[in-house]
Amino acid sequence: MADFTTAARPYAKAVFEIAKDAGKFDEWSERLASLASVVEHPEMRQHLDAPSLTHQDRSTIVEKVAGDVLDDNGRNFVRLLSENNRLALMGDIGGIFEELRAEAEGEIEADVTTAFELTDAQRDTMAAALSKKLDRKVRIVTTVDDSLIGGAIIKAGDLVIDGSVKGRLEKMTNSLAS
Repeated sequence: MADFTTAARPYAKAVFEIAKDAGKFDEWSERLASLASVVEHPEMRQHLDAPSLTHQDRSTIVEKVAGDVLDDNGRNFVRLLSENNRLALMGDIGGIFEELRAEAEGEIEADVTTAFELTDAQRDTMAAALSKKLDRKVRIVTTVDDSLIGGAIIKAGDLVIDGSVKGRLEKMTNSLAS
């Protein structure tokens, strides 16, 4: 995965600069998500991996399927990725683009895994506390994992807070075993 991220980063940065200069973050977010879903579809992936296809054939196929979401810059981007055998990186490129966009807009996404579904009030309280701690606007994405028993695990950028009952029990078990 790290190799893919390394290879995808220059493309994501280039697209980010294009989107930033044009003020079209939303359009590029949608475009990259659509392109990723096209090239990552199993049947499409199998078709695009056919050795008999040229780079131009691959880009033409993706352009036709993606259709309406592509403008001239989008078509050029698909062609560039195809020429460099990087179409498979589309999902990674989109992910890095979203990280760059969030950073530029002063936002961060926090993945919150809880034992139970959060109420809107709990989500708002958590977002406010994290915003204060991280000095950025926080967008909460929740996941429910009943194996946590209670509490939550919060991941926002490099910050990881394990306040789950399961995590505390594991720490206690490790302490007793030492």
